[in-house]
Amino acid sequence: MNLLASPGQLRASFMRWALVCVPAVMLLGFLSGAVSQSGPGNPWFDELVKPAAFPPPALFGTVWSVLYAVLGVALAMILSARGARGRGPAVTVFAMQFALNLAWSPVFFGAHQMSAALVVIAVLLLLAILTALLFSRVRPLAGALLVPYVLWLAFAAYLNFGFLQANPDLDGVQRSGAVERFTI
Repeated sequence: MNLLASPGQLRASFMRWALVCVPAVMLLGFLSGAVSQSGPGNPWFDELVKPAAFPPPALFGTVWSVLYAVLGVALAMILSARGARGRGPAVTVFAMQFALNLAWSPVFFGAHQMSAALVVIAVLLLLAILTALLFSRVRPLAGALLVPYVLWLAFAAYLNFGFLQANPDLDGVQRSGAVERFTI
């Protein structure tokens, strides 16, 4: 009895996982941003002094969409590697870093906690690097696919630090959204 799967079966397994992972990762990423009113249009964020390296706001949606799709593909590659040594720890660390990824927007944009968000993204960056290393042990291409993600997270951490440096008085400041009335 042959216990090895044929190349066609392996491709089918990967495709099934990709059809689940890519939309799920993208949906969760989108929901995290939408729930926290990330980016322009958020009154608190609009008030912040932007770091010099802050790119055009439209770039963020495009970059994150591509990165979330790539994360889903890389995860699907690992999940379809049944029986591979190191698969379990790789998936576990991926889940940990992805949970932090999803938590960052609500902490930064929703709670206006730039200092806490900096801690979140620092730990996220370390876990993303570890995820890339663990993924590369299971499937080298899956690990390589995470390199742009790690680089973007490093840039995002730099921006988070820049926002905190330029706006220390707005760290943790909550805006009620109420209209102020002035008597003339």
